Amino acid sequence: MAEKLGVQEIVSAIESLTVLELAELINELKEKFGVSGAMPVAVAGGPVAGAVTEEQKEEKTSFDVILESVPADTKIKVLKEVRTITGLGLKEAKALIDGLPKPVKEGVDKEEAEKIKEKLESLGAKVTLK
Repeated sequence: MAEKLGVQEIVSAIESLTVLELAELINELKEKFGVSGAMPVAVAGGPVAGAVTEEQKEEKTSFDVILESVPADTKIKVLKEVRTITGLGLKEAKALIDGLPKPVKEGVDKEEAEKIKEKLESLGAKVTLK
């Protein structure tokens, strides 16, 4: 059976990761434990998270497209576009739009994120990239 690592050993291991490796680790933890994008920052906390944030700003290669709001008069058009972008069914896409703000697409390159943002904004939706 594998030996359990102490908290300090885990922190030391995380400190030695590159920014890309840390981003990959965060994504794996999100998938494994089913947490939202806001949780890893709150969990990580401390000065290590602040240092990573500065480096990530310089090397940002993947973006999350966050749908902030949808006007009532264009909700159906935006719903159809969200279904096209995500491949979600009608019920899931409607739940996404009813629970805003929510990510429409995560971990996409800048070009794709800009295209999605432009398309949704042309339908009247408010979109941010993170």
